[in-house]
Amino acid sequence: MDFGISFPQTQIGNDPAVIRNFVETAEKLGFERLTLVDHILGAKDARDAPWAVHYTIEYGFHEPMTLFAWIAGFTKTIRLVTANVVLPQRQTELVAKQAAEIDILTGGRLDLGIGVGWSKSEFEALGMNFANRGERIEEQVDLMRRLWTDELVEFEGRWHNISDMGMNPRPIQRPIPIWFGAVAAVAVKRAARIGDGWLMSPRTKPDDEMKRLVETFHETAQAAGRDPAELGIDATVFAEDRGPNEWLSEAQAWRDIGATSVTFRTSESGFTHIDQHLDAMAKLAEAAG
Repeated sequence: MDFGISFPQTQIGNDPAVIRNFVETAEKLGFERLTLVDHILGAKDARDAPWAVHYTIEYGFHEPMTLFAWIAGFTKTIRLVTANVVLPQRQTELVAKQAAEIDILTGGRLDLGIGVGWSKSEFEALGMNFANRGERIEEQVDLMRRLWTDELVEFEGRWHNISDMGMNPRPIQRPIPIWFGAVAAVAVKRAARIGDGWLMSPRTKPDDEMKRLVETFHETAQAAGRDPAELGIDATVFAEDRGPNEWLSEAQAWRDIGATSVTFRTSESGFTHIDQHLDAMAKLAEAAG
């Protein structure tokens, strides 16, 4: 059973030595993917969503594209996964360029996880339209794939217009895999129609409701003429106040309902020191064998 590890954004702090040690330890322990949450701005108080308590100005969030470009320089095997870049609040062409650069620096180890986001306040602060983000992200995905694969792009969309322009250099992976973070059924169906994988919300459990959503994902992919077996589904297991037996049991439950990979998340687990995160990682790696 393969595992990824979630970078503990809100708890790791700003010391580059600590960050590097966490990433290198994850790679040495055999974790296959490093996932990284994205938020550009934090508010003074929790707003816009129930879980926003974890996303106020009190908590730090390292910028994923910049951090991954640095991490690329000292890793060799672990895949880097944005989970998720809030794509509709960023310029499409710039994200495509940044992703291509990271893919080159890593030798083709980037998976671009994207989502529509939930913070209206953050969209407004960045001058982006929150209301049309679902429609716009589909056009963004189309354009990014064109920029990654075609030398010159002719593109006339609702929000983007490019005439005989392109990117140089282009990525090693053409195109870079795009995974969608999705919670609502409409977003899950979007992931099935145009994504390479689905990053499930970490705040879910392997219950009947999620089993039905997995079935929806597979059915939508088939209806779109795609092979569901070629699409990934990533679930999250929190460390919390538990041990390896419970972690592996929950991971297997996710597998049983259709997850193809599992991300281990040490954040929001009651840990107060980075050594606790590292210890949990080591225990899981040993138990998983």
